[in-house]
Amino acid sequence: MNKSILLDGKNKDEQILLSKILDKVEESKKKNKITNTDFLNEYEQVLTKELLQKIKFKNYIFYGGYENSERKVIIFYPEKLEFIGDNKEKLSNNILEIIKIKLPNELKGMYNHKNYLGMIMKLGVKREKVGDIQVRETGADIIILPEIARFLKLNLQELTRLKKAIIENDSIEKLEIAETKTETYKIIVGSLRLDLIVSELIKKSRNQAKEFIINERVFINHKNEIKLTKEVKEEDLITIRGKGRFKISRILGNTQKGKIILEIEKYA
Repeated sequence: MNKSILLDGKNKDEQILLSKILDKVEESKKKNKITNTDFLNEYEQVLTKELLQKIKFKNYIFYGGYENSERKVIIFYPEKLEFIGDNKEKLSNNILEIIKIKLPNELKGMYNHKNYLGMIMKLGVKREKVGDIQVRETGADIIILPEIARFLKLNLQELTRLKKAIIENDSIEKLEIAETKTETYKIIVGSLRLDLIVSELIKKSRNQAKEFIINERVFINHKNEIKLTKEVKEEDLITIRGKGRFKISRILGNTQKGKIILEIEKYA
């Protein structure tokens, strides 16, 4: 397995990520044991899948605690455990945990995903150690790697905003999945070019949308896209770092002046 050939053409961050993936694969094969990565975002998952297909390695699963999780770890397992390869829950029981936060009555509904993530980052925890955060009115379940469980529990409890909350470590099996909230609305664009659509989605000028794209902050179906003229399609998922995730639900038709009407679904 020639790393330099496999990593050729990738930028520095991608090379670092994929090099770590290859090391995990080798560790699993040579030591005949289960290994896992930190949490990967959706773009990193796409890059990793392409790499694993290229090296024809099949003994792995992506899992983030529940079926449609956004952030996932990769679990690599040796050939002797192929028979449990389809049982994600069994493989992940000792790899993922949760921090369960129960808010007092006076704080119910006060905090959103951004608030909880901000509290965690304030403690100096690296983003890759934390998976999805399931937010409810009564609190949240934070999916984490076991190595930070004790630290996170003790230090979250010390934060002023969570002094009165009940914070517990628990198994991934106790995860409570919150209902996904979306907002549906319409936009009107001159064409299906990416820069025009991003401009409407973020409610900024076309030049500002261009900056988002060329600075690699825009993803289509989890793949980074820097081509301003790239045409989007129905069902495309557009992720804009710092602005959210949007789905092109439907192309509804045209206005009298020939502009295109799109139905957008924005994820809360």
